[in-house]
Amino acid sequence: MLLLYVAFVFAPGLVAAYNWVAETIGADPIRTRDFPLLWRAVIALAIGYSAFIAEVFRAGLQSVDPGQIEAANALGLSRFQRFRHIVFPQAIRTILPPLGNDFVAMVKDSSLVSVLGVLDVTQLGKVTAASNFRYFETYNMVALIYLSITITLSILLRRLELHLRQGRGR
Repeated sequence: MLLLYVAFVFAPGLVAAYNWVAETIGADPIRTRDFPLLWRAVIALAIGYSAFIAEVFRAGLQSVDPGQIEAANALGLSRFQRFRHIVFPQAIRTILPPLGNDFVAMVKDSSLVSVLGVLDVTQLGKVTAASNFRYFETYNMVALIYLSITITLSILLRRLELHLRQGRGR
């Protein structure tokens, strides 16, 4: 629903607001159809996942022991130095696994943008299947492509997590 709402309600409203501002400053207005469906889909996915990602970062940053921050204060580190050298390296180990899960889920959810007619793997599969009437083979290939993308991303994220975990002992 969010994808459809952003594409057909929020984006035209955004264009209308831009045109109102453009009219007051003397700039050229734009048409709603000039706002690409791809950007509407990107905005919808960003809005949809921003709450999850913000929660992941909040939990990761709060997982750092307050004693670590107090020790950094005692050493006279600035706020930026505390964050850069103490808080962030510890929080990223906690943040990375759920952030990776959200990223993989977003890649899978990107198949929903085909509803808007945005050219992606699912949309290409839909067009191909409609042209050659080989739905079974076409959609199996689409599923295989998404499966290979998600497995590859999962393996890469697992390796990065392992690398960060091994760095903890040093």
